[in-house]
Amino acid sequence: MFGVRFRLMMTAFFALFILFLYGPMISILVLSFQGPEGGLTFPMRGFSTFWFESLFDGVGVIDIWSAFGRSIRLGLVVMVLTVILSLMAGMAFRKKFMLAGALFYATVSSLIVPSIVISLGVALEFRILDDMIKAFGDSHQITWIIEDFRTTMGLFSSGLGAQLTWTLPFGLLIMFAVFNRFDPSYEEAARDLGAGPWKTFTEAVLPIIAPSLIGVALFGFTLSYDELARSSQAIGGLNTLPLELRGLTTTVTDPTIYALGTLTTAISFAVIGLALLCYFILRRRTVSCVEA
Repeated sequence: MFGVRFRLMMTAFFALFILFLYGPMISILVLSFQGPEGGLTFPMRGFSTFWFESLFDGVGVIDIWSAFGRSIRLGLVVMVLTVILSLMAGMAFRKKFMLAGALFYATVSSLIVPSIVISLGVALEFRILDDMIKAFGDSHQITWIIEDFRTTMGLFSSGLGAQLTWTLPFGLLIMFAVFNRFDPSYEEAARDLGAGPWKTFTEAVLPIIAPSLIGVALFGFTLSYDELARSSQAIGGLNTLPLELRGLTTTVTDPTIYALGTLTTAISFAVIGLALLCYFILRRRTVSCVEA
């Protein structure tokens, strides 16, 4: 259908695309192993793990490892909530109800709203909530509010909400696609055998959709772990790793930042690899159950 010249052009285009996509990552990976005298650019001046050792000794006044721990904890919470809420929504939307379409489009529309607008909006909501709580404390003379209350903004309040506006629509889209192709005859067969609603779900539905839930979990964790814009104004006083990395780009002038980038990328690939392993294991079990 297409000529040889067209195929060569498309091959060259996608080769350049892959180079553009992975070239910077490979460059940072290589430069993170610079020798002690190495800088932020090529050529390489020796090969060592000096900058990784420097990273573990600390990076200036910034506590990288605390920020890393906060990102992991927040990512895990976002992952769990994304999976649970996406699964519940997917089950609910299998039956038509009033304003279902409007609710769906209102949810996924957060993907097209600029992230900084979401971040500023979430921060504003929580500042209004803070003012209301302080006004309530003053009017009722509640001592702990007057003396100790500071803000409701934080990692697992405003930060969690801001990140869910990013991860949840992806989870919903995946689960809606899964249930649109789900064969209800499996549920009917389970009910015919006397299974109740919960047993039907756990033994007929969940094993089949489990590989897709792994995908939702992967989306939830990785999108949260790498998220920057929506957390920038809504995270509160404690930064996540991407926010600390943004600060380091203006203060660190040696390959330590490359070592940190290589380490966090390795963790991301490890999470993806683990998720893919779980996916293929569950997929094999699902195929076996369906064939049986």
